[in-house]
Amino acid sequence: MSTDVTKVPAAVPPGKGGGSSSDEGLLQLMVGGLRRNMRQYGMLIALGLIVALFAVWTDGDLLLPRNVSNLVLQNSYILILAIGMMLVIIAGHIDLSVGSLTAFVGAFAAVLTVQHDVAWPVALVLTLVVGAVAGSVQGYLIAYLGIPSFIVTLAGMLLFRGLTEILLEGQTLGPFPDGLQKLGNGFLPEVGPDTNYHNLTLLLGFALLAFVVYQEVRDRKRQQEFALDVLPRNAFLLKLVAIAAAILAVTMLLASYQGAPIILLVLGVLVVGYGYVMRNAVFGRHIYAIGGNLPAAKLSGVKDKKVTFLVFLNMGVLAALAGLVVAARLNAASPKAGLNFELEAIASSFIGGASMSGGVGTVLGAIIGGLVLGVLNNGMNLLSVGTDWQQVIKGLALLAAVGFDVWNKRKSGS
Repeated sequence: MSTDVTKVPAAVPPGKGGGSSSDEGLLQLMVGGLRRNMRQYGMLIALGLIVALFAVWTDGDLLLPRNVSNLVLQNSYILILAIGMMLVIIAGHIDLSVGSLTAFVGAFAAVLTVQHDVAWPVALVLTLVVGAVAGSVQGYLIAYLGIPSFIVTLAGMLLFRGLTEILLEGQTLGPFPDGLQKLGNGFLPEVGPDTNYHNLTLLLGFALLAFVVYQEVRDRKRQQEFALDVLPRNAFLLKLVAIAAAILAVTMLLASYQGAPIILLVLGVLVVGYGYVMRNAVFGRHIYAIGGNLPAAKLSGVKDKKVTFLVFLNMGVLAALAGLVVAARLNAASPKAGLNFELEAIASSFIGGASMSGGVGTVLGAIIGGLVLGVLNNGMNLLSVGTDWQQVIKGLALLAAVGFDVWNKRKSGS
Protein backbone atom coordinates (compact mmCIF):
# COMPACT_ATOMS: atom_id res chain seq x y z
CA MET A 1 0.00 0.00 0.00
CA SER A 2 1.43 3.40 -0.96
CA THR A 3 2.13 6.08 1.60
CA ASP A 4 0.39 9.45 1.56
CA VAL A 5 3.42 11.71 1.67
CA THR A 6 1.23 14.79 2.18
CA LYS A 7 0.90 13.89 5.85
CA VAL A 8 3.69 15.29 7.96
CA PRO A 9 4.90 12.83 10.63
CA ALA A 10 3.30 13.34 14.02
CA ALA A 11 5.25 15.60 16.32
CA VAL A 12 7.15 14.07 19.19
CA PRO A 13 6.02 15.20 22.66
CA PRO A 14 7.63 18.39 23.91
CA GLY A 15 10.97 18.02 25.54
CA LYS A 16 12.00 15.22 23.16
CA GLY A 17 12.97 17.26 20.14
CA GLY A 18 9.50 17.32 18.55
CA GLY A 19 9.99 20.47 16.48
CA SER A 20 13.34 19.33 15.12
CA SER A 21 12.06 15.84 14.21
CA SER A 22 9.03 17.31 12.45
CA ASP A 23 11.19 19.65 10.41
CA GLU A 24 13.58 16.83 9.52
CA GLY A 25 10.67 14.61 8.51
CA LEU A 26 9.23 17.29 6.26
CA LEU A 27 12.64 17.88 4.70
CA GLN A 28 13.04 14.16 4.03
CA LEU A 29 9.62 14.03 2.36
CA MET A 30 10.44 17.04 0.20
CA VAL A 31 13.77 15.56 -0.84
CA GLY A 32 12.09 12.24 -1.56
CA GLY A 33 9.45 13.92 -3.70
CA LEU A 34 12.11 15.79 -5.66
CA ARG A 35 14.08 12.59 -6.21
CA ARG A 36 11.03 10.79 -7.54
CA ASN A 37 10.39 13.70 -9.93
CA MET A 38 14.03 14.41 -10.81
CA ARG A 39 13.46 13.72 -14.50
CA GLN A 40 10.58 16.19 -14.54
CA TYR A 41 12.17 18.99 -12.52
CA GLY A 42 15.88 18.58 -13.26
CA MET A 43 15.94 20.35 -16.63
CA LEU A 44 13.42 22.94 -15.47
CA ILE A 45 15.83 23.92 -12.70
CA ALA A 46 18.69 23.84 -15.22
CA LEU A 47 16.74 26.16 -17.53
CA GLY A 48 16.24 28.63 -14.70
CA LEU A 49 19.95 28.56 -13.86
CA ILE A 50 20.94 29.05 -17.51
CA VAL A 51 18.60 32.03 -17.82
CA ALA A 52 19.96 33.55 -14.62
CA LEU A 53 23.59 33.06 -15.67
CA PHE A 54 23.16 34.57 -19.13
CA ALA A 55 21.10 37.43 -17.68
CA VAL A 56 24.10 38.30 -15.50
CA TRP A 57 26.73 37.71 -18.21
CA THR A 58 24.84 39.85 -20.76
CA ASP A 59 24.14 42.65 -18.23
CA GLY A 60 20.40 41.98 -18.47
CA ASP A 61 20.19 42.03 -22.28
CA LEU A 62 18.86 38.46 -22.33
CA LEU A 63 15.72 39.50 -20.45
CA LEU A 64 14.97 42.68 -22.38
CA PRO A 65 11.36 42.55 -23.68
CA ARG A 66 12.47 42.73 -27.32
CA ASN A 67 14.95 39.88 -26.86
CA VAL A 68 12.40 37.67 -25.06
CA SER A 69 10.01 38.22 -27.97
CA ASN A 70 12.75 37.36 -30.48
CA LEU A 71 13.61 34.27 -28.44
CA VAL A 72 10.06 32.98 -28.93
CA LEU A 73 10.02 33.77 -32.65
CA GLN A 74 13.47 32.32 -33.33
CA ASN A 75 12.77 29.00 -31.63
CA SER A 76 9.09 28.46 -32.43
CA TYR A 77 9.64 26.02 -35.28
CA ILE A 78 12.17 23.96 -33.31
CA LEU A 79 9.67 23.71 -30.44
CA ILE A 80 6.95 22.53 -32.84
CA LEU A 81 9.28 19.86 -34.22
CA ALA A 82 10.35 18.88 -30.69
CA ILE A 83 6.75 18.07 -29.72
CA GLY A 84 6.38 15.65 -32.62
CA MET A 85 9.87 14.24 -32.13
CA MET A 86 9.18 13.55 -28.47
CA LEU A 87 6.23 11.33 -29.46
CA VAL A 88 8.39 9.51 -32.01
CA ILE A 89 11.16 8.88 -29.45
CA ILE A 90 8.69 7.79 -26.76
CA ALA A 91 7.40 5.22 -29.26
CA GLY A 92 10.96 3.91 -29.62
CA HIS A 93 11.78 5.38 -33.04
CA ILE A 94 13.67 8.30 -34.59
CA ASP A 95 12.94 10.68 -37.48
CA LEU A 96 15.87 12.16 -39.43
CA SER A 97 13.73 13.61 -42.22
CA VAL A 98 11.98 16.48 -40.46
CA GLY A 99 14.52 19.15 -41.39
CA SER A 100 14.35 18.31 -45.08
CA LEU A 101 10.56 17.95 -44.95
CA THR A 102 10.38 21.39 -43.34
CA ALA A 103 12.34 22.85 -46.26
CA PHE A 104 10.24 20.97 -48.83
CA VAL A 105 6.96 22.20 -47.35
CA GLY A 106 8.23 25.79 -47.32
CA ALA A 107 9.21 25.44 -50.97
CA PHE A 108 5.83 23.93 -51.84
CA ALA A 109 4.03 26.81 -50.09
CA ALA A 110 6.16 29.34 -51.98
CA VAL A 111 5.40 27.74 -55.33
CA LEU A 112 1.67 27.81 -54.57
CA THR A 113 1.44 31.37 -53.26
CA VAL A 114 4.16 33.17 -55.20
CA GLN A 115 4.17 31.44 -58.58
CA HIS A 116 0.52 30.34 -58.80
CA ASP A 117 -1.21 33.02 -56.68
CA VAL A 118 -3.05 30.47 -54.53
CA ALA A 119 -4.77 32.10 -51.54
CA TRP A 120 -2.61 31.62 -48.45
CA PRO A 121 -5.32 29.86 -46.35
CA VAL A 122 -5.72 27.29 -49.13
CA ALA A 123 -1.96 26.94 -49.44
CA LEU A 124 -1.69 26.42 -45.68
CA VAL A 125 -4.18 23.55 -45.75
CA LEU A 126 -2.54 21.96 -48.79
CA THR A 127 0.92 22.09 -47.24
CA LEU A 128 -0.36 20.43 -44.06
CA VAL A 129 -1.90 17.71 -46.24
CA VAL A 130 1.46 17.25 -48.01
CA GLY A 131 3.14 16.86 -44.62
CA ALA A 132 0.53 14.31 -43.57
CA VAL A 133 1.05 12.31 -46.77
CA ALA A 134 4.83 12.37 -46.36
CA GLY A 135 4.56 11.26 -42.74
CA SER A 136 2.03 8.54 -43.53
CA VAL A 137 4.22 7.07 -46.29
CA GLN A 138 7.18 6.86 -43.94
CA GLY A 139 4.93 5.54 -41.17
CA TYR A 140 3.58 2.80 -43.43
CA LEU A 141 7.07 1.66 -44.41
CA ILE A 142 8.13 1.57 -40.77
CA ALA A 143 5.00 0.13 -39.16
CA TYR A 144 3.67 -2.30 -41.76
CA LEU A 145 6.74 -3.26 -43.78
CA GLY A 146 9.05 -3.39 -40.79
CA ILE A 147 11.84 -1.22 -42.23
CA PRO A 148 13.80 0.47 -39.40
CA SER A 149 12.83 4.09 -38.82
CA PHE A 150 16.48 5.17 -39.03
CA ILE A 151 16.75 3.87 -42.61
CA VAL A 152 13.35 5.12 -43.79
CA THR A 153 13.79 8.63 -42.43
CA LEU A 154 17.41 8.84 -43.57
CA ALA A 155 16.14 8.12 -47.08
CA GLY A 156 13.40 10.70 -46.52
CA MET A 157 15.99 13.28 -45.49
CA LEU A 158 17.79 12.85 -48.83
CA LEU A 159 14.56 12.61 -50.83
CA PHE A 160 12.89 15.74 -49.48
CA ARG A 161 16.09 17.77 -49.71
CA GLY A 162 16.41 16.81 -53.37
CA LEU A 163 12.74 17.63 -54.05
CA THR A 164 13.27 21.04 -52.43
CA GLU A 165 16.13 21.77 -54.82
CA ILE A 166 13.99 20.68 -57.76
CA LEU A 167 10.98 22.81 -56.74
CA LEU A 168 13.04 25.95 -56.17
CA GLU A 169 15.55 25.26 -58.95
CA GLY A 170 18.32 26.11 -56.50
CA GLN A 171 17.01 29.64 -55.89
CA THR A 172 15.25 31.50 -53.07
CA LEU A 173 11.56 32.18 -53.73
CA GLY A 174 9.47 34.90 -52.06
CA PRO A 175 7.97 37.07 -50.66
CA PHE A 176 4.95 35.42 -49.05
CA PRO A 177 1.49 37.02 -48.68
CA ASP A 178 1.03 39.24 -45.63
CA GLY A 179 -1.41 36.83 -43.98
CA LEU A 180 1.10 33.99 -44.08
CA GLN A 181 3.95 36.23 -42.91
CA LYS A 182 2.04 36.94 -39.70
CA LEU A 183 2.25 33.26 -38.79
CA GLY A 184 6.00 33.63 -38.34
CA ASN A 185 6.36 37.30 -37.41
CA GLY A 186 2.95 38.62 -36.36
CA PHE A 187 1.75 39.78 -32.94
CA LEU A 188 -1.68 39.88 -31.33
CA PRO A 189 -3.61 43.11 -32.04
CA GLU A 190 -3.99 45.92 -29.51
CA VAL A 191 -7.34 46.09 -27.72
CA GLY A 192 -8.79 48.18 -24.91
CA PRO A 193 -7.55 51.40 -23.30
CA ASP A 194 -3.97 52.64 -23.26
CA THR A 195 -2.26 51.11 -20.21
CA ASN A 196 1.37 51.17 -21.43
CA TYR A 197 1.04 47.41 -21.70
CA HIS A 198 -0.46 45.09 -24.30
CA ASN A 199 -3.88 44.42 -22.75
CA LEU A 200 -4.69 41.22 -24.64
CA THR A 201 -1.35 39.70 -23.67
CA LEU A 202 -1.97 40.56 -20.01
CA LEU A 203 -5.43 38.98 -20.18
CA LEU A 204 -4.11 35.80 -21.78
CA GLY A 205 -1.23 35.63 -19.30
CA PHE A 206 -3.58 35.84 -16.30
CA ALA A 207 -5.90 33.27 -17.90
CA LEU A 208 -2.94 30.93 -18.44
CA LEU A 209 -1.86 31.38 -14.83
CA ALA A 210 -5.33 30.51 -13.56
CA PHE A 211 -5.53 27.48 -15.86
CA VAL A 212 -2.12 26.12 -14.83
CA VAL A 213 -2.82 26.53 -11.11
CA TYR A 214 -6.21 24.85 -11.52
CA GLN A 215 -4.62 21.95 -13.41
CA GLU A 216 -1.89 21.48 -10.82
CA VAL A 217 -4.36 21.50 -7.92
CA ARG A 218 -6.75 19.15 -9.73
CA ASP A 219 -3.98 16.71 -10.64
CA ARG A 220 -2.76 16.70 -7.04
CA LYS A 221 -6.26 15.92 -5.73
CA ARG A 222 -6.72 13.11 -8.25
CA GLN A 223 -3.38 11.59 -7.28
CA GLN A 224 -4.37 11.75 -3.61
CA GLU A 225 -7.71 10.08 -4.36
CA PHE A 226 -5.86 7.11 -5.84
CA ALA A 227 -3.39 7.05 -2.93
CA LEU A 228 -0.47 8.00 -5.20
CA ASP A 229 2.64 9.75 -3.93
CA VAL A 230 2.53 13.53 -4.29
CA LEU A 231 4.84 16.37 -3.35
CA PRO A 232 4.59 17.55 0.28
CA ARG A 233 2.27 20.51 0.79
CA ASN A 234 5.05 23.08 1.29
CA ALA A 235 6.98 21.82 -1.74
CA PHE A 236 3.79 21.91 -3.81
CA LEU A 237 3.09 25.50 -2.76
CA LEU A 238 6.69 26.42 -3.61
CA LYS A 239 6.20 24.84 -7.03
CA LEU A 240 3.01 26.88 -7.62
CA VAL A 241 4.77 30.09 -6.60
CA ALA A 242 7.66 29.36 -8.99
CA ILE A 243 5.26 28.61 -11.87
CA ALA A 244 3.22 31.76 -11.18
CA ALA A 245 6.36 33.91 -11.02
CA ALA A 246 7.65 32.54 -14.33
CA ILE A 247 4.32 33.03 -16.13
CA LEU A 248 3.86 36.55 -14.77
CA ALA A 249 7.45 37.53 -15.62
CA VAL A 250 7.15 36.37 -19.25
CA THR A 251 3.69 37.95 -19.54
CA MET A 252 4.87 41.34 -18.34
CA LEU A 253 7.96 41.25 -20.56
CA LEU A 254 5.93 40.45 -23.68
CA ALA A 255 3.17 42.90 -22.77
CA SER A 256 5.69 45.72 -22.38
CA TYR A 257 6.92 45.27 -25.97
CA GLN A 258 4.56 44.37 -28.84
CA GLY A 259 2.52 41.74 -27.07
CA ALA A 260 2.45 37.99 -27.50
CA PRO A 261 3.54 36.65 -30.91
CA ILE A 262 0.82 34.78 -32.81
CA ILE A 263 3.00 31.70 -32.99
CA LEU A 264 3.13 31.63 -29.17
CA LEU A 265 -0.63 31.02 -29.13
CA VAL A 266 -0.18 28.23 -31.66
CA LEU A 267 2.50 26.69 -29.45
CA GLY A 268 0.24 27.03 -26.41
CA VAL A 269 -2.57 25.17 -28.14
CA LEU A 270 -0.15 22.42 -29.22
CA VAL A 271 1.32 22.02 -25.74
CA VAL A 272 -2.09 21.84 -24.06
CA GLY A 273 -3.56 19.54 -26.71
CA TYR A 274 -0.66 17.11 -26.96
CA GLY A 275 -0.11 17.22 -23.22
CA TYR A 276 -3.71 16.13 -22.67
CA VAL A 277 -3.42 13.35 -25.26
CA MET A 278 -0.24 11.95 -23.74
CA ARG A 279 -1.55 12.13 -20.16
CA ASN A 280 -5.20 11.19 -20.52
CA ALA A 281 -6.03 9.72 -23.93
CA VAL A 282 -5.82 6.02 -24.79
CA PHE A 283 -3.67 6.83 -27.81
CA GLY A 284 -1.07 8.55 -25.63
CA ARG A 285 -0.93 5.61 -23.24
CA HIS A 286 -0.46 3.27 -26.17
CA ILE A 287 2.52 5.31 -27.36
CA TYR A 288 4.15 4.91 -23.95
CA ALA A 289 3.25 1.22 -23.95
CA ILE A 290 4.88 0.32 -27.27
CA GLY A 291 7.97 2.35 -26.43
CA GLY A 292 8.31 0.96 -22.94
CA ASN A 293 7.66 -2.72 -23.63
CA LEU A 294 6.52 -3.68 -27.13
CA PRO A 295 5.91 -7.43 -26.47
CA ALA A 296 3.81 -6.65 -23.39
CA ALA A 297 1.90 -3.98 -25.29
CA LYS A 298 1.04 -6.47 -28.03
CA LEU A 299 -0.15 -9.01 -25.47
CA SER A 300 -2.33 -6.29 -23.95
CA GLY A 301 -4.07 -5.74 -27.27
CA VAL A 302 -2.32 -2.53 -28.32
CA LYS A 303 -2.35 -2.12 -32.11
CA ASP A 304 1.32 -1.23 -32.30
CA LYS A 305 1.45 -0.88 -36.08
CA LYS A 306 -1.45 1.54 -36.17
CA VAL A 307 0.01 3.61 -33.33
CA THR A 308 3.42 3.79 -35.02
CA PHE A 309 1.80 4.78 -38.31
CA LEU A 310 -0.17 7.60 -36.64
CA VAL A 311 2.89 8.83 -34.74
CA PHE A 312 4.80 9.37 -38.00
CA LEU A 313 1.76 10.86 -39.72
CA ASN A 314 1.53 13.34 -36.86
CA MET A 315 5.25 14.09 -37.17
CA GLY A 316 4.73 14.89 -40.84
CA VAL A 317 1.93 17.35 -40.05
CA LEU A 318 3.99 19.13 -37.39
CA ALA A 319 7.00 19.26 -39.72
CA ALA A 320 4.75 20.90 -42.32
CA LEU A 321 3.55 23.45 -39.78
CA ALA A 322 7.15 24.17 -38.76
CA GLY A 323 8.04 24.57 -42.44
CA LEU A 324 5.32 27.16 -42.89
CA VAL A 325 6.45 29.04 -39.78
CA VAL A 326 10.13 29.20 -40.75
CA ALA A 327 9.31 30.19 -44.34
CA ALA A 328 6.93 32.87 -43.10
CA ARG A 329 9.54 34.20 -40.69
CA LEU A 330 12.20 34.40 -43.41
CA ASN A 331 9.55 35.64 -45.89
CA ALA A 332 11.05 33.29 -48.46
CA ALA A 333 11.63 29.62 -49.22
CA SER A 334 15.27 28.58 -49.48
CA PRO A 335 16.93 25.33 -50.62
CA LYS A 336 19.08 25.49 -47.49
CA ALA A 337 16.20 25.94 -45.05
CA GLY A 338 15.79 23.39 -42.28
CA LEU A 339 19.44 22.36 -42.11
CA ASN A 340 20.11 20.48 -38.84
CA PHE A 341 16.55 21.04 -37.63
CA GLU A 342 16.20 17.32 -37.06
CA LEU A 343 19.25 17.37 -34.80
CA GLU A 344 17.89 20.32 -32.83
CA ALA A 345 14.53 18.57 -32.37
CA ILE A 346 16.16 15.31 -31.30
CA ALA A 347 18.48 17.13 -28.90
CA SER A 348 15.54 19.07 -27.43
CA SER A 349 13.70 15.81 -26.75
CA PHE A 350 16.63 14.12 -25.03
CA ILE A 351 17.56 17.21 -23.03
CA GLY A 352 13.90 17.44 -22.03
CA GLY A 353 13.87 13.98 -20.50
CA ALA A 354 13.29 11.47 -23.30
CA SER A 355 15.00 8.10 -22.95
CA MET A 356 17.08 6.37 -25.61
CA SER A 357 15.16 3.16 -24.93
CA GLY A 358 11.75 4.76 -25.45
CA GLY A 359 8.70 4.84 -23.22
CA VAL A 360 9.76 7.95 -21.28
CA GLY A 361 9.21 11.65 -21.92
CA THR A 362 6.65 14.45 -21.79
CA VAL A 363 5.49 17.19 -24.15
CA LEU A 364 6.41 19.83 -21.58
CA GLY A 365 9.85 18.23 -21.34
CA ALA A 366 10.34 18.68 -25.08
CA ILE A 367 9.47 22.38 -24.74
CA ILE A 368 11.87 22.79 -21.82
CA GLY A 369 14.64 21.06 -23.77
CA GLY A 370 14.02 23.30 -26.77
CA LEU A 371 14.11 26.39 -24.55
CA VAL A 372 17.39 25.26 -23.00
CA LEU A 373 18.96 25.12 -26.47
CA GLY A 374 17.24 28.35 -27.49
CA VAL A 375 18.51 30.28 -24.47
CA LEU A 376 22.00 28.85 -24.99
CA ASN A 377 21.97 29.98 -28.64
CA ASN A 378 20.57 33.40 -27.84
CA GLY A 379 22.82 34.02 -24.87
CA MET A 380 25.97 32.96 -26.71
CA ASN A 381 25.03 35.18 -29.66
CA LEU A 382 24.62 38.14 -27.30
CA LEU A 383 28.08 37.35 -25.90
CA SER A 384 29.51 37.06 -29.45
CA VAL A 385 30.57 33.44 -28.92
CA GLY A 386 31.68 31.89 -32.22
CA THR A 387 29.51 29.28 -33.91
CA ASP A 388 32.27 26.70 -33.45
CA TRP A 389 32.18 26.99 -29.67
CA GLN A 390 28.40 27.16 -29.72
CA GLN A 391 28.31 23.72 -31.33
CA VAL A 392 30.75 22.40 -28.73
CA ILE A 393 28.66 23.71 -25.83
CA LYS A 394 25.38 22.38 -27.24
CA GLY A 395 27.01 19.00 -27.83
CA LEU A 396 28.17 18.90 -24.24
CA ALA A 397 24.68 19.85 -23.05
CA LEU A 398 23.17 16.94 -25.00
CA LEU A 399 25.82 14.55 -23.71
CA ALA A 400 25.18 15.69 -20.14
CA ALA A 401 21.41 15.18 -20.53
CA VAL A 402 21.78 11.64 -21.90
CA GLY A 403 24.44 10.86 -19.29
CA PHE A 404 22.05 11.99 -16.57
CA ASP A 405 19.40 9.66 -17.99
CA VAL A 406 21.79 6.70 -17.85
CA TRP A 407 22.95 7.61 -14.31
CA ASN A 408 19.36 8.03 -13.11
CA LYS A 409 18.40 4.59 -14.46
CA ARG A 410 21.36 2.89 -12.81
CA LYS A 411 20.68 4.60 -9.49
CA SER A 412 17.01 3.60 -9.55
CA GLY A 413 17.95 0.06 -10.57
CA SER A 414 15.67 0.12 -13.67
